[in-house]
Amino acid sequence: MSAPESIQRPAAVAILLSFIAGYVDAVGFVALLGLFTAHVTGNFILIGTAVAHARGGLVAKLAALPMFILAVSATTVFVQERTRSGKPALVAVLAAQLLFLAGFMAVGWAAAPILDVDAPMAVLAGMLGVCAMGIQNAASRLLMGELPPTTVMTGGVTQFAIDATHLLRARVPGVDAVAARKRLGKFVPPVAAFAVGAVAGAVLYTQAGFGVLLLPMLALVAVMLLLRQPVTTSKDPT
Repeated sequence: MSAPESIQRPAAVAILLSFIAGYVDAVGFVALLGLFTAHVTGNFILIGTAVAHARGGLVAKLAALPMFILAVSATTVFVQERTRSGKPALVAVLAAQLLFLAGFMAVGWAAAPILDVDAPMAVLAGMLGVCAMGIQNAASRLLMGELPPTTVMTGGVTQFAIDATHLLRARVPGVDAVAARKRLGKFVPPVAAFAVGAVAGAVLYTQAGFGVLLLPMLALVAVMLLLRQPVTTSKDPT
């Protein structure tokens, strides 16, 4: 069974990964007329809408969930094998995510302008984006257990609401305001980063197309560099 890996700067890593998820999800949604790449279960609602209104775009939405599951399963197997051999897995997993993001950008660029989201190249671009975010989802669960969620923010927003309420009722007996404040410091920055990424991805895509995926790719490189930093330990003064 895999175990979370030690992360040198968890707050910075969580913020960057949340920004990436929001950004890529927004680019996929705008570019591919409503395809979620990170929050794949949202595609169920869009499938129903497309059927009800006789709209296109069903192929990618129907393929998104099995492709997401395949990406998560492949990541799980890779992590298990790396763990069995005593090798770290996180940087290698994120490198795979980077490759899929590059594929998403390249295929999307080649397919642009996308007028038919059921066209093979458009579907392929979407599936590469889904795979990239499936890898990040798996890595978050398998290797980054100390971090708050970085891809689907419903849980983070729920925790924010709970802890904010606790702080407002800090004088009520039984309310642990100190713990609530600590959790807010952990959950709020990733949620905010996801929101900023979503806005930035949507706006920038309308201006420059798939080339804007270079920004989350650079952010992912920054995460990998942070993870490669050696863990510092305090020295015994004696």
